[in-house]
Amino acid sequence: MMALLMFRWRQFGATTLLMIATAALAGCAAQSTPTNRYTLPEVASPPSSPTSSISGNRQLSVSPVEVASYLDQEGIVMQTSDIELNAANQNLWAEELGHQLTRQLRQSLSAELPGVTVVSSAQGGAGTQRLSLSVDQFQGRYDGRAVASGEWQLHDGNRLVMQRHFDVTRPLENDGYPALVRALGAVWKEVARQVAASVRAAPSAD
Repeated sequence: MMALLMFRWRQFGATTLLMIATAALAGCAAQSTPTNRYTLPEVASPPSSPTSSISGNRQLSVSPVEVASYLDQEGIVMQTSDIELNAANQNLWAEELGHQLTRQLRQSLSAELPGVTVVSSAQGGAGTQRLSLSVDQFQGRYDGRAVASGEWQLHDGNRLVMQRHFDVTRPLENDGYPALVRALGAVWKEVARQVAASVRAAPSAD
């Protein structure tokens, strides 16, 4: 009789432990790591001037920014060594990176070039200079810096007016993805400032 009671107790104990383990696993699955989504900091729009004549302004059309294939994804990219790149699983872009970069570039150029009407490529007409930009790097780096690099070209019709490479870095002020996204936003504004300075010095379209 004693042996039978011990067997039933052990059987009950094993069943209870199995139930507890199953419940714990279910709880872990339900409490998955939350996903964070980020956008680049907005650029302040330049004040509009009701007396300015848009038709008389120099016009610049901005083509959609092209990003390297490894950047064309939801996860924010972190470079963990000179040869290793990892895209985050829980820290994602809230909008396609190429769309964000294009919009921010247009906004920054509008602020930096008050005498130029900056439009999208779909709005550019005859006599409008065209800016195209490709991004090779836009990520955090293992040395605690945000980096953006690539190339841009300025065309006047079919003529190449200017071509430049850019490579801008900025240290992160704090740890974590919010600090990285803010640093990337500052880096991209600096890229826009460099582009604007060159465009300002370039001859206007005929």
